[in-house]
Amino acid sequence: MRRPWSCSLPEAEVTPAWVYQRRRLLLGGAALPLLALSGCAKSREDTPVPAAPAPASAGDPFRTGEPQTTFEAASSYNNFYEFGTGKADPARRAQTLRTAPWTVEISGAAETTGRFALDDLLRGLPVEERIYRLRCVEGWSMVIPWRGIELGGLLKRFGPTVNAKYVAFTTLADPEQMPGVRYPVLDWPYVEGLRIDEAMHPLTILATGMYGRDLPNQNGAPLRLVVPWKYGFKSIKSIIRIAFVESQPPTSWNRSQPSEYGFYSNVNPDVDHPRWSQKTERRLAGSSNTLFAHRIPTLPFNGYAEQVAGLYAGMDLRRYF
Repeated sequence: MRRPWSCSLPEAEVTPAWVYQRRRLLLGGAALPLLALSGCAKSREDTPVPAAPAPASAGDPFRTGEPQTTFEAASSYNNFYEFGTGKADPARRAQTLRTAPWTVEISGAAETTGRFALDDLLRGLPVEERIYRLRCVEGWSMVIPWRGIELGGLLKRFGPTVNAKYVAFTTLADPEQMPGVRYPVLDWPYVEGLRIDEAMHPLTILATGMYGRDLPNQNGAPLRLVVPWKYGFKSIKSIIRIAFVESQPPTSWNRSQPSEYGFYSNVNPDVDHPRWSQKTERRLAGSSNTLFAHRIPTLPFNGYAEQVAGLYAGMDLRRYF
C-alpha cells in the first residue's frame, strides 16, 4: 500500500522526531539545515560531496574510524513498520513489545531443529562488538556499534544439510503488541532471506545489543540480523524463526515491490532505486548542531567489497540487484 506524498522530498530528508522535539534548540536558533526544516525544500543531490569514507580494511573489517551516530539518533529514527510507517513511530510505540520470554524456532534442512529459548540458543557463543555502517535504501546511513554473535557460528550448531541453500528469517507479527500489523502495509509477517554462504560470512551477525546496552525494542529487540553490505531492510528485526531451505525464500519488500527491491539488495551505487539515485548517502549524525552530515559517495557493498565481492563473482549485479 502506497501513500501519496505532497512533495518529492525523500523521507530521509525530513526532520527526525528527536530533533523537532528539541524545542529549545529550535527556538534558540541552533544551526539546523534549512533543507530539513523546510519539509519540501530543494534536494541537495547537486551539492558537492566530500570524499567517500575509507572502506573497511582487510585487517579490521569489523570497525571503522568514522564518527558514530549518536544513540539518541539511532534509537529514534527507525524503519520498523510493525509499529508504524513514520520514522518516529517505532520509538513511540515499540514499548508494547514483550521481549521476554523469547523463543526462536529452527526448522528445515538441518540435523537439529526445534524451538529454543533465546538464552539457550545463544549460550556459549562468543559475543563481539562490531562497528558497522548501516545504509538504508532511502538514502540515509548510520555508523553503529553493535553487540552480537556471528550468525555462521550459530547456524553450524544445527548441522545444515546439503539441501540448505538459503536461510529464511521471520519477524514476530502480533497485532496486540505491534499496532502496525493491523494494517496491510505489507504482507505480514515480515520475512527475509540470505544465501547460505552470505549467512555464514563472518561479517553477518545476530545483534543483541548496541552502544553497550541491550537492543531497544524499536531497533529490533531482542534479536535482529545485521548484514552490513546490504541495504538496511535486509537486516530483519525481532526474529522468531530461522529456517534452512533449498529454494530462494520470499522476502517482504521484494514480494511487495519486485521492481524496486531485489532479493540480494547489495549496496550498489550504480543501480538506482526507480525513484531516486543511490550514488550518494546522507549520514545520520545526530549531533546538536546538525540533522545529517553532508552527502558522501556511496561505496560498493557499503565499503565491504574487499570482504564480500567474491560471493558474487560472475554475477550480473544489475540483474541480481
